[in-house]
Formats: sequence, structure tokens, C-alpha cells
Amino acid sequence: MTGSGKMDGGVMEVSPFRLKPWFSPRPWGRKSLKPWYEDTGTTELVGEAWLTGPQCVVEEGELAGKTLAELGPQMGGEFPLLVKLLFPNEKLSVQVHPDDAQAQAAGETRGKTECWYVLDAEPGAFVMLGLKPGVDAKMLAASVADNTMESLIEKVPVSVGDMLFVDAGTVHAIGPGVVLLETQQTSDVTYRLYDYGRPRELHLEQGLKVIKPKTQAGKVAPKEMAGFIRLIEQKYFVVDRFELGRAVEQSLTLEGPACLVGLRGKAWVVTPGSEVELEPGKAVVIPEGTGQVIVDAEQGATFVRCVAPATSASI
Repeated sequence: MTGSGKMDGGVMEVSPFRLKPWFSPRPWGRKSLKPWYEDTGTTELVGEAWLTGPQCVVEEGELAGKTLAELGPQMGGEFPLLVKLLFPNEKLSVQVHPDDAQAQAAGETRGKTECWYVLDAEPGAFVMLGLKPGVDAKMLAASVADNTMESLIEKVPVSVGDMLFVDAGTVHAIGPGVVLLETQQTSDVTYRLYDYGRPRELHLEQGLKVIKPKTQAGKVAPKEMAGFIRLIEQKYFVVDRFELGRAVEQSLTLEGPACLVGLRGKAWVVTPGSEVELEPGKAVVIPEGTGQVIVDAEQGATFVRCVAPATSASI
């Protein structure tokens, strides 16, 4: 029994379920996403695999064929975390996201704070994160015409295992040669400041209004916890990494909405009456109120737990 819906006192309870990734074409993406995905279903360049996007479809069980957005009312509202895999083959645009107050003032539901966990990185791989000291909005605007914006932003070398916090208001971009697991607020509000000459719309006026000269963005040191590694803990999300080397069964208590993302090996998410396979490159959503789940895995399985809000993640 997988991804089932049950009635309890007139309220629909939703068991954990696995979503099919939704592939987003981007001009900076890749033709092939192997070894993560054998087929994207398109010949276009794909830059993002959305694992918990509102349009992602349940793969198995009684809820099969329903989108995550359609299940929102049964789960108490919109799923608060948008988790993606990013596959840049070229530099992404330089961009900035508003915080909640700025987004709502512009008529949006919420802002966009995010983080990046580096799953793969070629030698010399980098991201750009935050303005260099002394750079202001006027300098940033002038840099569009002479193609010098990149020189005004801090370049941060990255390697496998790095976690980077991207605070709202931070000017940022991603370089090629990496695979990133991105966890963010469920929002797609992006103001593109510079795009290396690609024929896409810029949002310079909106972006300059929400830029913050200093933010909390940057690399985050991992913390050893009891049975897992805490990669980041912020207001909107907590992200933890589990390596099931010797222990092949892990009990997790999840008090808030969460998802598990498979990175390597086979695992199964088990609750009373429900068992869902956790596959690499896919997410299993754990609706709020599920409580405790068991992850039964083959030796060597690795997965990430993404939970909202920050106070919800405990083992």
C-alpha cells in the first residue's frame, strides 16, 4: 500500500508518497542528466529537476496521477518546500530573490530563501554569492551595459559536500560543472539582473529594490548529530544527511511537513499500512502529522531529509 489516503474522523490523512520529477528546460542546462536520470522526456536542454514542485505527480498507490498541488487541501495547505536538483552546463543568470515582506508588497505569496548542497563539482567549480565590499545598487545597474557585473560579486569555490545558504536579498549566480540539491521556500519569484547576453527578460528595476548589501549568505559548516549530519538549520528549512552504512534501519520523527530525497542506494519509507521506495533523484513527501517513519535501507544507502519549519526536525 503506497501513498494512500485514509479518512479519520472526517479528515483525510495522507500517507507518505513518492513524486515523479518534473524537468524544467533552461538555456544553461544539459542534454543528458545521467547518471541521475536515464531520460528526461525532452530533447531540450534541462537545467532543473523539480522533486517537490506543485506540478509533480504521485507515481504509485491510490493517489497515483494526482499532483502535489491537488493534494494540498488534504495535507493542510501548500507543501512549503520546493526541492530541486540543478544541472548547470553554463553560468546561470545573476539574480536576486525578495524576502517575504518584499514579495508580499509586490503581490506575491511569499519570498524565496534557499540553500544549495553540492552533490557533484568539477575542479574549479564556483558559485557567486553576495556583493563585494563597497558595491552599491548604482554600480550594479551600470555594470549591465559594460558586461562587468560578475566582477562585482564574490566568487566562492565549491566542492562536494559544501552547503551554502542563499539568504533573500543576496545577489547570486551558479557556475557550470556542479550538481546542486536546492531546498527553498515554495516560490518562483526571481529577479534576473544579468544574463550574459541571452535573449531573456531582465528585472533590474525590481531586483535593485530588494538587494541587501549584507546578508547571512555563505558556506555553512556541517554539524554531527546523533545518527545524522545537520547540513543547515534556518527559519524556513532544516536539511540533514543520513548515511546508512552499518545501521540499515532508521527511525525518524517528523513533526512538520517534510520530504526525503534519495541520493544513493535503495531505501523504503515505512509507516503502518504503507511502504514507499525511496529512489535516488526522487522525493518521498512525508505529510505533516505523519509522526514517526521507519527508513529501511540496503547497506550504503544515503538520503537527505528536508523539513519545515526549523523547529520540526528531530530524530
